[in-house]
Amino acid sequence: MGIFKIPLRKKGLFTRLKPITLKLHIFSDPKNIGQASGSLAAEHIKHAIQSKGQANIILATGTSQFETLNQLIQEKDIDWSKVVLFHLDEYIGLSISHPASFRKYLTERFIQLVPDLQAVNLINGEQDAQAECQRLNKIILQHPIDVALVGIGENGHLAFNDPPANFETKDPYIVVQLDEACRKQQMGEGWFPSLEDVPQQAISMSIQHIMASKKIICSVPDFRKAEAVKNCLENEVSPWFPASILQKHPDCSMYLDQHSAELLSAEYRKQAFNA
Repeated sequence: MGIFKIPLRKKGLFTRLKPITLKLHIFSDPKNIGQASGSLAAEHIKHAIQSKGQANIILATGTSQFETLNQLIQEKDIDWSKVVLFHLDEYIGLSISHPASFRKYLTERFIQLVPDLQAVNLINGEQDAQAECQRLNKIILQHPIDVALVGIGENGHLAFNDPPANFETKDPYIVVQLDEACRKQQMGEGWFPSLEDVPQQAISMSIQHIMASKKIICSVPDFRKAEAVKNCLENEVSPWFPASILQKHPDCSMYLDQHSAELLSAEYRKQAFNA
């Protein structure tokens, strides 16, 4: 398995406090990423169920998660009745019937395709956002996360925590402003017909709560994510590169394809597991 240690460096405001180990995997294409990441997620879900009778999971959405979720629903021997589901983020003011709704995405691409889950905790962005955060915070604080499936945005965001991300708040769910780069990505992926149609606010899981997950599995295909991947792996941990915080997680596996890994330095690529 390709595991590399990111060395301690100090540059101006960006300071990495200690060397970090991150498991980096580079595959040929998104389908292979999905097969590997989905299988790993299944392994950790089953382990959580076996060890404590229940698995609490976070699912991400977007095009980067298509193959991962496809693989996860095909995995055998998962007792889904012992799985509690949360998700990362949702637009404020967007109907569940809208094509870009993450509730719609997860319902159609996952929830309806597996046996009944123990509990499903979806974010409702159509009601008072602060009240919805408070509702979800009470629930998720009673369910320590065993496995979190995440991705990285073109601007380096983790969930909808755009740069500069709030690394300090302890609240599990927060209201965030979406920057223009983030909104352009959503339009570019075909979820919205124009930039003006993309909401400017969302409810997002906070950085601190994502990092509290026991296991993080990060899937990032496509060349349009290559610059973000390089910034988040080869720079010091910084709110300006939100996903760089993953360097500090004790058990994070990151899955790239040849395109998203294209801008990584030779030093990083040669130490990764290549499939």
